[in-house]
Amino acid sequence: MKLKITSLALLLIVVASSAFIAAPVKPVSYKVDLTKSTLTWVGKKLTGSHNGTIDLQSGDLLFDGKKLTGGNFTINMTTIKDADKSANLEKHLKADDFFGADKFATSTFVIKKVAAASGSTVNVTGDLTIKGITNSITFPATIAWNADGTVTASADKVLVDRTKYGIKYRSKGMFPDVGDKMIYDEFELAIKLVAKK
Repeated sequence: MKLKITSLALLLIVVASSAFIAAPVKPVSYKVDLTKSTLTWVGKKLTGSHNGTIDLQSGDLLFDGKKLTGGNFTINMTTIKDADKSANLEKHLKADDFFGADKFATSTFVIKKVAAASGSTVNVTGDLTIKGITNSITFPATIAWNADGTVTASADKVLVDRTKYGIKYRSKGMFPDVGDKMIYDEFELAIKLVAKK
């Protein structure tokens, strides 16, 4: 009888304790609005630079309250545009020398970790996949909540080393005798994602 009472008391304690343990909160998904979001690029060479845009294909950001916890986006590599409207440059960037858009029509970024920095700035670490090759990159991003209920996540200068993705065309590190035709290994991306529930 005493054993039964003890067992019953333990069971009541377990039930009572579990009532105070909050169920894990599932992050809320915000869908990236492709009409308001932008992705721009800058590539530099010894004798100048080029810049342009690439279209986003899809994306989602995950939030726990107002804290970014995860997300991803997909880039449509077949939409690379040069700001100077150079058809030859656009064709070359889509060719195998660079992004091989015929074979690798999309690139992706998947957030793996978000660390608080200062104010509305966070440090985002994630997996960037280009030409089927995945590398981890980290960059600062700013999160802004808008009056209409949307959220804007922006990163003004994301540096990507193209040689880590097999893009070696006119790389001084790969071809030391390339001379003044050298193209810098790193290119810059500026990302602006506007997302809504």
